[in-house]
Amino acid sequence: TAAVGLPIPEKSIAVLPFENRSEDTANAYFADGIQDEIMTRLSKIADLKVISRTSTQHYKSAPENLSEIAKQLGVAHIVEGSVQKSGNAVRVNVQLIKAANDSHLWADTFDRKLTDIFSVESEVAKAIADQLSAQLTGRERKMIATKPTENLEAYDDYLRGLAYTLKTIPTYTNATNARKYFTEAVKLDPKFAVSWAMLSIVDSRNYLTQALAPTPALREEARQAAETALTLQPGLGEAIWAKGFYHYACLKDYDTAMTYFERARQLLPNNSRIPESMAYVERRRGRWDKSEQYLNDAERLDPRNVVLLAGHATSYMCLRRFPEALQKLEQSLNISPDDVGTIALKAKIAQAQGDLPRAAALLAPLRPGPTDASVIELQIYQGILERRPQEAIVQAQQIMPKPDAVPQSPGSSDVNVWLGNLTVWLAWAQEVAGDSGNARESYRRAQSELEKLLNELGDNYGLLDDLALIYMGLGDKSKASAFAERAIASNPVEKDAVRGPLPVEILARVCARFRETDRAINALEKLLTLPYDGAMGVSAPLTPALLRLDPMFDSLRDNPRFQKLANSDFQKRP
Repeated sequence: TAAVGLPIPEKSIAVLPFENRSEDTANAYFADGIQDEIMTRLSKIADLKVISRTSTQHYKSAPENLSEIAKQLGVAHIVEGSVQKSGNAVRVNVQLIKAANDSHLWADTFDRKLTDIFSVESEVAKAIADQLSAQLTGRERKMIATKPTENLEAYDDYLRGLAYTLKTIPTYTNATNARKYFTEAVKLDPKFAVSWAMLSIVDSRNYLTQALAPTPALREEARQAAETALTLQPGLGEAIWAKGFYHYACLKDYDTAMTYFERARQLLPNNSRIPESMAYVERRRGRWDKSEQYLNDAERLDPRNVVLLAGHATSYMCLRRFPEALQKLEQSLNISPDDVGTIALKAKIAQAQGDLPRAAALLAPLRPGPTDASVIELQIYQGILERRPQEAIVQAQQIMPKPDAVPQSPGSSDVNVWLGNLTVWLAWAQEVAGDSGNARESYRRAQSELEKLLNELGDNYGLLDDLALIYMGLGDKSKASAFAERAIASNPVEKDAVRGPLPVEILARVCARFRETDRAINALEKLLTLPYDGAMGVSAPLTPALLRLDPMFDSLRDNPRFQKLANSDFQKRP
């Protein structure tokens, strides 16, 4: 657990999920919402250590082994509760327990009208803070008493949106649902500042990870939502964090982002997502040690957050510190045993280490849906590395022809990027299978999907990388090289240590295909010294093992310089 070896502070607390005692099971999200609001209010008190909801949500509402749970979370106190909602009336029971000896320090029952629910959350937070003798500033008292919205329907949508932000990998489905619900919430209540802030963060994150097409429109929505949140509530920590996240994710303006994050951290001292955001900024700057410190800070507040653990694992993968990455992923699987994204990352590590049987065993049982693109790509890459891509081709083709399987209107840029990208993988697999006619047809299809996005997405390195691979597949050397060079210019390593090297890897592949041997090997030598987030599928850079296995490097096999690279026992730490 994250708390190992650290003394547990006396003023530390975890709020476990509240039991839903309503007759209607569909009210479960409402019990979650009350738990979340109490926790959010407590977390604004700097004198307390409050564990994030992402870590507490995995527990039952009234578990037996409280002292064990408190140890796992690194806290001295636990809050339990239940919520019963019927019609317009709500009953909330809450108790505060000292975990070491299971003694009840405080308990109360609140019977209220639905419209008065936020005052209960404030009262509970205040009572708990008093019981723990937490020192509150005037500003903290005010923050605890603030209602996020008067509109309960809007609040309902906000809670549903929040649930989608807690998934391991920002897949297309998670991205669109989070965005949909936060948008609904601010439509119902245009003054709902924290929902505007969360909408902005989701947009910025999707722009950065390219879970949605990184269009100027998406970037603009992220900016406007953050500005709106700040205008409505200039002192709102979430709004300041959102503005920082926009500067980081959409503008790559890291200094400004860090200034906002520092301010937000003062206002939200227990929000693990802020040190997590700071870790990602430092990672993009290539400050890997500093990034690691911030990730550890975030994990102390959120030791059982699988998104955070996956982010930490990704850092280790970029650094080729695979044993440490696996340790983080195992921690994650202990919490969420069947998480497809986490298992896929383990398979990616096995591929990078050259252990194809292990990767195959991990990937075989996974049944990715049409929108789990990164998992599908990994399965195709596995077939390519094994030089037996037939099964992967069939799988991809079953998913491919149905753009309507993606929950958005076909013809949108998101669908085109998704389909185009997957078609590139399919074409490569067909090529490796020796089916050059169908491979060529697939490359042409991908070309027509993606070229029409050039105007809209401009110099987006992901799109340019795909086009470089497409023209490489079609045998057009000058266009393939030109797109690879343009991608390198659009996202230079100096601006982005994590993804800046991706286009360099694409260029190495293009040069290898067209037998520009020295140029290819120069690029590969450079890449093996850099930590980065690999170009082919999810999160692992090139390794000597991948150089030995990947068919794109076949033309280099007889070259002594390449052989030296491919056979190096290469676990250098950058």
